[in-house]
Amino acid sequence: MANLEQLQENLRARGFECSCFATAREAADYLDAKIDGCTVGMGGSMTIQQLGLMERLAAHNDFRSHWTGGTWADCEGTQVYLCSVNGLAETGEIINIDGSGNRVAATIYGHQELYLVVGINKIAPDYESALWRARNIAAPRNAQRLGVDTPCAKKGDRCYDCSSPQRICRALTVLWEKPRAIGRAEVVLVGEELGL
Repeated sequence: MANLEQLQENLRARGFECSCFATAREAADYLDAKIDGCTVGMGGSMTIQQLGLMERLAAHNDFRSHWTGGTWADCEGTQVYLCSVNGLAETGEIINIDGSGNRVAATIYGHQELYLVVGINKIAPDYESALWRARNIAAPRNAQRLGVDTPCAKKGDRCYDCSSPQRICRALTVLWEKPRAIGRAEVVLVGEELGL
């Protein structure tokens, strides 16, 4: 079981703001109230989709996502960016893997506010475990969800470091600290399993 108090302390020491909610509904209500009257971008995120935030935020913000008919470029320069992570170490490192680079790029540059929403299932004890989770749990599940022709999608058990043209693991970011080019960054921890 993750030590959420220690995790929050470690994230704050790395320059991230932190909030913690027992349920996905509480986290969604918090974000819906906090983000208002802004341009909001979102990368591909099952977590954000599960929270129902796309519809809720679009009601009172200019919401942009390639999942809602926009393009990756539509999210560039939005005031707020929403994303999840593939692995979060209790020691504070935040790990994401991406195929196009739009999602990982947006977490390091160009937004006034960044919100990283993280379900309890994505937390690992240390950096190595979080990286392992991102490569061997999140990536194969996402490949299966997307129906790509890769060994991990076919077998579903781990990363094969393949060279498939449909490989979705093309970029890896590790946020050791809050990036300087992001105005404000908050990790929103949720005590339920969310995303892949």
